[in-house]
Amino acid sequence: MQSLKEKYKKEVVPEMMKKFGYKNPMAVPSIKKVVLNSSFGKTVVGKTGGEREKIQDLITQDLSLIAGQATNLVKSKKSIAGFKLRENLEIAAVVTLRKERMWDFLERLIWLSLPRSRDFKGLNPKSVDGNGNLSIGFREHIFFPEIFTEKEKTIFGLEVTVVTNAKNKEEGLELYKLMGFPMKEVK
Repeated sequence: MQSLKEKYKKEVVPEMMKKFGYKNPMAVPSIKKVVLNSSFGKTVVGKTGGEREKIQDLITQDLSLIAGQATNLVKSKKSIAGFKLRENLEIAAVVTLRKERMWDFLERLIWLSLPRSRDFKGLNPKSVDGNGNLSIGFREHIFFPEIFTEKEKTIFGLEVTVVTNAKNKEEGLELYKLMGFPMKEVK
């Protein structure tokens, strides 16, 4: 079975050139990066320092396992009393994947994680924005094969954003369909 990167080069590029009339293979839209992020702001609000740190560690470890690389913590920029949020409090974990790790993650996402998710009937084409970027939200991170559900103490949601250099939504949708992303048919 060929890898996703090989499929892109051998099948997707010629098909996109034919459909959209590109003269040069370099003009064909490609996937630039994949960003995984998870906010744990609601989970840690009102907890003591030790409890908050323990939850953050669990989430960053699991996100690092899923991504295959270390996560970055994002701090709040200002205090918001209504949300019990203080300035410089760590509220999210983010991982940006590029090159080989990106292709490996996309293969696992398309072929393993999406089919494992509960009640999955395909990705909604509305989740592709005007620039051809795809955002997928997971309510539970346990759909990824790297996570052992028996050992999980906290279940958290995460968002996966696939960033392309497509010029519009139509190009992005066609790119995802040709690459094998399971998209729903719009009626």
